[in-house]
Amino acid sequence: MPNRAQDWFNQAESDLRHADMPVRSLSSSVLKWPEPATVRQALQRWVKEAVRLHPDALLIGYFGSYARADWGVGSDLDLVIVVESSDLPFERRSTEWDTTSLPVPVDVLVYTRAEWEALDPARRFTRMLKHETVWLYSAGRPAVTPAAL
Repeated sequence: MPNRAQDWFNQAESDLRHADMPVRSLSSSVLKWPEPATVRQALQRWVKEAVRLHPDALLIGYFGSYARADWGVGSDLDLVIVVESSDLPFERRSTEWDTTSLPVPVDVLVYTRAEWEALDPARRFTRMLKHETVWLYSAGRPAVTPAAL
C-alpha cells in the first residue's frame, strides 16, 4: 500500500484554510467556539451526506457534552454510528467517515449491528449511550438497540 501521509497532510492544510473551525484572534486571548445550534446544523447536513455515501448505515447519533448540553470551549462532538457490517477492525472504521466539514473536532465510534446488539447493558458506557445519545438517523429498519437496555 502506498504511503499517503503527504496527501493527507496536504488535504488537512487545505481543509484548515477553508474550514469554519474554532479560531483564536491574534489580538485577543479569547478562543471562540461555535454555538451548539451551528454544530447541530452542520451535523444534520453531514448526516444527509454520510447516509448517501454509506447506504449500510443503520443509526447515526451523538452523545457526550453536546447531547448533555454541557459543552464548552474545546468540546468535541462524539458520534456513534451503527452499520450493518464491516470488514475493518473497530479501531479503523472511523477512517471511512469524513468529518472534516464539521465545525468542531469529532470522535467517531462505528459499531456493526452484531456488536451493537451485543453491548453489555451492565457496562457504564452502554448505559450512558442509552441515556445520552441523540439519534439523528435511523434507516427505517426495526430498532437496533443494545439488548436488554
